[in-house]
Amino acid sequence: MSKKVVLGFSGGLDTSFCVKYLAGDLGYEVHSIIVDTGGFTEEELRAVEAHAYKLGVKSHKTVSAVHSYYDSILKYLIYGNVLKNNTYPLSVSAERLSQALHIASYAEEINADAVAHGSTGAGNDQVRFDMIFHIMIPGVEIITPIRDLKLSREAEIAYLQEKGVDMNFAKAAYSINKGLWGTSVGGRETLSSKGILPEEAWPTQVTKTGSEEVKLHFEKGQLTTVNDQSFRHPSEAIQFLQKLAGPYGIGRDIHVGDTIIGIKGRVGFEAAAPMVILKAHHALEKHVLTKWQLNWKDQLASFYGNWLHEGQILDPVMRDIEAYLETSQRNVTGDVFIQLQPYRFQVIGIESRYDLMNSKFGKYGEMNTGFTGDDVKGFSRIFGNQTMMYHLVKTDNEK
Repeated sequence: MSKKVVLGFSGGLDTSFCVKYLAGDLGYEVHSIIVDTGGFTEEELRAVEAHAYKLGVKSHKTVSAVHSYYDSILKYLIYGNVLKNNTYPLSVSAERLSQALHIASYAEEINADAVAHGSTGAGNDQVRFDMIFHIMIPGVEIITPIRDLKLSREAEIAYLQEKGVDMNFAKAAYSINKGLWGTSVGGRETLSSKGILPEEAWPTQVTKTGSEEVKLHFEKGQLTTVNDQSFRHPSEAIQFLQKLAGPYGIGRDIHVGDTIIGIKGRVGFEAAAPMVILKAHHALEKHVLTKWQLNWKDQLASFYGNWLHEGQILDPVMRDIEAYLETSQRNVTGDVFIQLQPYRFQVIGIESRYDLMNSKFGKYGEMNTGFTGDDVKGFSRIFGNQTMMYHLVKTDNEK
């Protein structure tokens, strides 16, 4: 009986090569799986399945992971207002972890002898997949044909053509990876330290002009309503907002970051809904949380985002930070008003019953009702008392 291998399968050149190599050269029974984190249409998923069977897989599984992806990862990125290097909403790194977790679970479910993925030896994904497989399914062999054989694109094409595989081998000018939390765009302009992607490279073209106001309603930190339209699940609200904001060209940028393996890289991305949501959520938090809640959230969220980016989603410290982020959201409820315009957006303001900028406590720079001027005089003296003593002692000893 042939050994079973579970292959993370996208239907592209690399994973197509993997099917033929694993089944033909290594003699494995190949069970392919695609994990949809919001980047495929139903038609595209059916085409991937048909392609897998045409290549010769024993079975193919499609996992709809959009809801679980949001519930287990994305909502914490929103709670933490996480932007890698203050720029990037972790579009690809977050979804790779969701995919790796589902692939590992499937390998365990069918008692596979091995698990495989199509990563090369140059990027972050190889570490994310390998590490999660080592943790979740220890002892199961990890096979990475593209990385292990150090294959060029041309070598893969020649191999598949030799095997009689009929597929589109034309290389797109730009590498596109679409998911619920944004779309990455890679091309020649991102391979060096200078260059901006041309208009035609962006998957979502700018078709909207003028401006429009959008109202986002958050309930305990989660986006539940857009323009008074409710959704069964927050992931659906994200998709709806993407359709509204994407055609304005909002959320386009190029991220420069440090890879897990120690080199720097540039990648373009468009993430209209994620950027609007993160900025709206942060604006609401600034009104309803105390300064020390905000301070500690910033510190913990920065670590959380960096550690997640590096594939450490299974580290127990992540559950501890998630618990803090969850409890911090108990008063993060209210409406945020956003003005959308071509290539930019603006937070107009918020309305919340938990707003700490409440007129009954006073108006900043004008009046207050919670204390008097004499209270401030005494407070100022006491608040700076130890620092005053330090400087007096310092002055006396320097005479």
